[in-house]
Amino acid sequence: MIDEEIEKEELYEHFKYVASEGQEPLRVDKFLMNFIENATRNKIQQAAKAGNVLVNDVSVKPNYKVKANDVVRVVLAHPPHENLLVAENIPLDIIFEDDQVLVVNKPAGMVVHPGHGNYSGTLVNGLIYHIENLPNNANERPGLVHRIDKDTSGLLVVAKTEFAMAHLSKQFFNRTTERLYYALVWGNLDEDEGTIEGNIGRSLKNRLQMSVFPNGEFGKHAVTHYKVIERFSYVTLVQCKLETGRTHQIRAHFKHIGHTLFNDERYGGNEILKGTTFTKYKQFVDNCFKILPRQALHAKTLGFEHPTTKEFMQFNSEIPLDMQQCFEKWRSYTIHQKY
Repeated sequence: MIDEEIEKEELYEHFKYVASEGQEPLRVDKFLMNFIENATRNKIQQAAKAGNVLVNDVSVKPNYKVKANDVVRVVLAHPPHENLLVAENIPLDIIFEDDQVLVVNKPAGMVVHPGHGNYSGTLVNGLIYHIENLPNNANERPGLVHRIDKDTSGLLVVAKTEFAMAHLSKQFFNRTTERLYYALVWGNLDEDEGTIEGNIGRSLKNRLQMSVFPNGEFGKHAVTHYKVIERFSYVTLVQCKLETGRTHQIRAHFKHIGHTLFNDERYGGNEILKGTTFTKYKQFVDNCFKILPRQALHAKTLGFEHPTTKEFMQFNSEIPLDMQQCFEKWRSYTIHQKY
């Protein structure tokens, strides 16, 4: 028989949440899905069945109803430390590299750094295999000056030395870098170009989302400039220029103005938000979702001053095939709609 005390010592607290005063009764698996990034309901249910979901220090089943002030914890056998880094021989699409910096084109689906639920297979795991002694940033993440979301593709610059880390970080802080993204958004924007401005902070309703707070009481100042590239009837291809770099900035800003990113599941873009109710149209959109099974966002252009040469360097990346195919499908649909 396994000693229960030893078993408890080997479990680590990965997540802890306290239900708010106004929490309505809600199944614990659904409750946790609103908080834990990259979690599926099935994974949470399996954890609960294994006795790893505790409410007020008591193991509960997946159908337990969380109530106001309940303390919900998830304990697992693997410690949650993000600094348990393992070098992995992961192929990297390196655009440029010298003794100071590296520019990499990250594919969609790759997490940038290890974290809860993603301890391996990340960009950082591949970087520390490729480069020895990468400098840590303020969050103890080797080489990273900035990051992009798991399902966003595109360019990232990596600092290979302490000097490069400090120099590049200052550029991002001073907003002297150049970052252009391509995004496909729901709806037909009224203007050919414009600016979205509004503080961005963690949503008060769903902790996995970021929200825009226009009055500035919450969140951090954020500015996104956009320009329409092509219109496809019910969706629009836009180029976004970031003046600031907040978490989910483009995704949150465009949802705020009523133009959620196409197939952005976290923000509701995986539903048909514009168009007709005809069966053929729904089938067409579903086929587009299958071609592009992620949010339609790509970090296309990145520019910065080289830490030692002081030369302003600009890099461009091709639009990924899944996005190109989705654009072409909408382009063809738009043409046929006109005739």
